[in-house]
Amino acid sequence: MEKRHEVLFRQLEDYRRELLRVVDGLTEEEADIVPKGFNNNIRWNLGHVYLDQYLWIQHVTKEPIPIPEGFRDWFGFGTSPATWHTKPPSLSVLKELLAEQPTKIREWYGERLEEEFAPTESGMHTIAQVLVRTIFHEGLHLATIQRIRKFL
Repeated sequence: MEKRHEVLFRQLEDYRRELLRVVDGLTEEEADIVPKGFNNNIRWNLGHVYLDQYLWIQHVTKEPIPIPEGFRDWFGFGTSPATWHTKPPSLSVLKELLAEQPTKIREWYGERLEEEFAPTESGMHTIAQVLVRTIFHEGLHLATIQRIRKFL
């Protein structure tokens, strides 16, 4: 694997570790609080980070990815805890899925990072390009979670 790919995976793992560190010790009740001025809670942000990572890979590759049932309804773009009709996964389940995701992505796509696919509407055409985007996206949600924690 090329050095730049190792750096990309290290960044993915580092951001994920930081995300999980920020929610360490959080209770189920705290994860469900939507402070005034926010649309979502910490549970939604965690599930959304997990889902978004896979959806963008799937979007560029057009290959199926095993996404847990209900995740699109709970955590997809434009969703909100205010519209949940079923119980979302527990905090421990979300943390476990998030912890193992970087390893799974490395295993499944580590040797395919530069494989060419049809470009997305934003011009991304490799998994490496998608990972850059999703790492940035994760950082945005990490910052949101940190802001929400200040209200708890």
